[in-house]
Amino acid sequence: MDEIAVDSLYRYPVKGLSPEALASVHVEPGETIPFDRAWAIENGPGRFDPLNPAHLPKTAFFMLMRDERLAALETSFDEATQTLAIFRSGRQVCKGNLSQQAGRALIAQFIAGYMQDSLRGPPKVVSAPGHNFTDVAAKCLHIVSLASLAELEKAAGRKFDPIRFRPNLIIKGAKPWAEFDWIDQELRVGSNGVRLRVLERVVRCAATNVDPSTGARDADIPAILKRQWGHTDFGVYAAVSERGTLAPGDAVTFD
Repeated sequence: MDEIAVDSLYRYPVKGLSPEALASVHVEPGETIPFDRAWAIENGPGRFDPLNPAHLPKTAFFMLMRDERLAALETSFDEATQTLAIFRSGRQVCKGNLSQQAGRALIAQFIAGYMQDSLRGPPKVVSAPGHNFTDVAAKCLHIVSLASLAELEKAAGRKFDPIRFRPNLIIKGAKPWAEFDWIDQELRVGSNGVRLRVLERVVRCAATNVDPSTGARDADIPAILKRQWGHTDFGVYAAVSERGTLAPGDAVTFD
C-alpha cells in the first residue's frame, strides 16, 4: 500500500495574497485552518456585510483569476498580533494590523496604489468573526497531490509550483489521481486525532494560470486538464471531522 504523507501545509490569511507555510496547526471540526482567508480586499464598493456575513463569489474581491499582479507580492503574517507585512522584490512596502481599522486602512491604501489600473473604487479590507473567504461555501481544507501534479507537468511539458493551486495540504506518496477515489472517505492524518472527510473535486479556474512567484499569466491549466483528461478538476476539498494537530510528515491513512 502506498505510504501517503503530508508534504507541506499552508494558509492564506488574506484572500488573493501569498501563502504562509505552517510547521503545524490545530484544526477543529467544521472549521478551516485558523486564519485561512480570514480577510479579503474589496475592489471599491462591495456586497460583503460584516454584520451579516455570507459566502460571496471570488469575483467580489481582489483575486488571482483576474488580478494576477497580486502574485508578485509576498506577505508575512504574525498570528500573535494579526499583523500583515507586504514585500515587493524582497523589500517591505507596507505593514498593518489587520485587527485594527488603522492597520486595515494602511493595507488598503497600498493596494489602491499598487492596483490603481484595476480599481473600481477605494479598496477595503473586510472580515467578520468566524467567516472565511473561501471559494466554496463549506468550511474545508484544499488538498493537492504531488503525484497528480507530476502527471499534469508531463502533459504540459514543464514544471509547476504547487502553490499555483493555493492548497492547504500538499500530499506525497499517493498514486496519481488517487485523491478522486477518496470522495466520501475518511482520512486519518498523523497520530494527533485529525480526521478529514473528502467532499468533492476542485474545479480549476483561470487563477491557476498565474505563476505565483512572478504574477505572469504563463499557462492554461484548465485547458490542459480538459484536453488530456476530459475535465478541469485538480485537487479535492475535505472537511475536518475530528480535531487535532496537522504537521508536515504526518502519515495519511484510511479507516
